[in-house]
Amino acid sequence: MTTTGTTANAGASTAPRRVVAGPRGWPFLGSLPRFGKDPLSFFEQLRNRGDLVHWRFGRTTSLFVADPECIGELLAHTEHTFDQPDLGVAFRTLLGNGVVVAKGKDWRRKRSLVQPSVRPSQVRSYAATMAACAVALADSWTEGQRIDVKREMSALTQRIAVRTIFGVDTAADADAIGRAMEVAQHEIGAEFSGIGALLPDWVPTPGRARIKKATAVIDAEVGRIVARHRAGDTDRPDLLSRLLAAQDESGTRLTDREIRDETVTLYIGGHETTSSTLVWAWHLLSANPRVREALTDELDRVLGDRTPGFDDYAQLTYTQAVVKETLRLYPTIWLLTGVAKQGASLGGRTIPPGTRIWTSQWATHRDPRWFRDPHEFRPERWMDGAEEIPEYAWFPFGGGPRACLGTRFALVESALILAALSHHHTLTVHPRTLTPLPGLTLQAAGEVEGTVRRRK
Repeated sequence: MTTTGTTANAGASTAPRRVVAGPRGWPFLGSLPRFGKDPLSFFEQLRNRGDLVHWRFGRTTSLFVADPECIGELLAHTEHTFDQPDLGVAFRTLLGNGVVVAKGKDWRRKRSLVQPSVRPSQVRSYAATMAACAVALADSWTEGQRIDVKREMSALTQRIAVRTIFGVDTAADADAIGRAMEVAQHEIGAEFSGIGALLPDWVPTPGRARIKKATAVIDAEVGRIVARHRAGDTDRPDLLSRLLAAQDESGTRLTDREIRDETVTLYIGGHETTSSTLVWAWHLLSANPRVREALTDELDRVLGDRTPGFDDYAQLTYTQAVVKETLRLYPTIWLLTGVAKQGASLGGRTIPPGTRIWTSQWATHRDPRWFRDPHEFRPERWMDGAEEIPEYAWFPFGGGPRACLGTRFALVESALILAALSHHHTLTVHPRTLTPLPGLTLQAAGEVEGTVRRRK
């Protein structure tokens, strides 16, 4: 399968890239009101102005980056000439100082401890759980049943997450953490795109109170599960047991607080992102019968009557392409941001220290320069030789040294669930027009209803 047809540096010009002016904005607020009202449309408008666009987020000098070559520079040089920004009190309240937030030596230590838990060999061991949970859901569906697609996909990925990450399988664990995570995600999105983004940490707001309450529920659940693991056998295949046993070069293990931060981070990556991707995939398949038929043809050919497993993943090339094309049109992580340090540059142009750098998967993934008919759902574009797609024109999991550790987990999980459910059922989503809601992840707004039909 072709993921890139050219490299980020192909055809690079020796002349520095031109920085163009963005919207003038308001005093003190800058363009925050326009960004907060519709951030996806706002970033598309900036992209249409140029590859490097100057704007203001509040009083912070900001630069929007649309070109894949410059995006690659930004991601490759994070931890060197670009730094992780402070994403606000709501974000820190939920994620603490996990590997997504940590910097410098602390980040390198945590990454080295977490990474072995999500290596391909470990993902293989989780694949059976992914498929088994999906088959159990499929077996519970009846002909003509109307379902809440968001709820069904959320419950499924929650169950997989609590099994693979925490090593437990009770409804109470999944429900308590899931409800709290839903509140936390909403409040992070609301603060990040609203006036809360400009308020000092000490200013109390109703949203901050809600996320603290939700985080307390998450902390209590994770703390209880960690205590259960410590009191019992930690030599088990779940992610939490591997984190509890991990040691750095000095023989030091992760503290309870660090364990909490990393498990919450992994939970979001293993549950929220996959759940959202699947909802969008059903939406797109419902509106494109040709693609659905090509998908089921592959499943019939590769699987026969078998349940999909890890060894089938490599053969399900069209299924993988459906997942990739879904992530192109509806990237779960829709925004990345950094801060320029001394010596930073993009596209041959020096970037002043302190400049806030922004790039959006949503805007770049829909750029007609990199994708033919960018608004069309066309999984074939990811098949070998179909289109030449520059590196970092598609980056749903980021890239560079801080690329998402759970990328492999998420791609395998999405494909195996889609295969298991589509092999024997047709799920039609209605209405076929869904509104994307950007928060911590990109969700479909409102309820998403669907009808299940058994394939003959």
